[in-house]
Amino acid sequence: MAEVVKPRPASTILLLRDAAARQEIEVFMMVRHYEIDFNSGALVFPGGSVDKGDNDIIADPSLYSGGEGMDAAELSFRIAAVRETFEESGILLARPKGSKALIDAGHAGEIEAAHRAELCEGKTSFLKVLNESGMVLALDELVPYAHWITPEGVPKRFDTWFFLAAAPPDQLGAHDGKESTDSIWVSPREALEGGETGRFKLPFPTTRNLIKLGKQASVQAALDDSRGKNVVAVTPILTRTATGRMLRIPLEAGYDGDVFEVGAAG
Repeated sequence: MAEVVKPRPASTILLLRDAAARQEIEVFMMVRHYEIDFNSGALVFPGGSVDKGDNDIIADPSLYSGGEGMDAAELSFRIAAVRETFEESGILLARPKGSKALIDAGHAGEIEAAHRAELCEGKTSFLKVLNESGMVLALDELVPYAHWITPEGVPKRFDTWFFLAAAPPDQLGAHDGKESTDSIWVSPREALEGGETGRFKLPFPTTRNLIKLGKQASVQAALDDSRGKNVVAVTPILTRTATGRMLRIPLEAGYDGDVFEVGAAG
């Protein structure tokens, strides 16, 4: 029997804003580089693996707000979510020390210009960036939304927490040109339509979360609906039938069903 690969802890953020001209939410998404070995070419939310540096930040509570009562694992998922989002989009969910307001777009742009490239290249640490810029991570802005674990039998597995967050005002974000080749603010409706027409390649968890998100009319409604809810972990189980391939997920996870067709027989 093949050894089951242990999933790597990972995080992602659905950065939200209200569409200016219509009653829809928009979410920041990126197209993964076609040479990336996981979800290559897919339209996804910014995110990635928890790393050692995220755990180093936990040791200094003055560097983050909103971590009260959380254990090290919970904190590491949230810190990774903010760091990966900054690396992949340039959007920084943080506050200047002593301030209750999120960092403004101008200041965030200065930190991005000074540190983002070196952080992505491993030439500096997020801990150092926070200390040098006087920033406090706004972990309290993150609302747990979903928890997906890659199925057993897959060679590269992730244990991923999805968080919702309102995008900081006027921080527009941009892909890095390396791990991702394009970025877009898009409504769940438009993203799903693009998946159906072939404009976008959407992974199964991304599709389910977009459908769920699309039921909310505003950012505040989405945050209020998810805040305090129990998040059910989802580890899809693949089965094959005479007509095709099916994925089974827990009905209580809240995705309007538990069995989904993901491919025809062949």
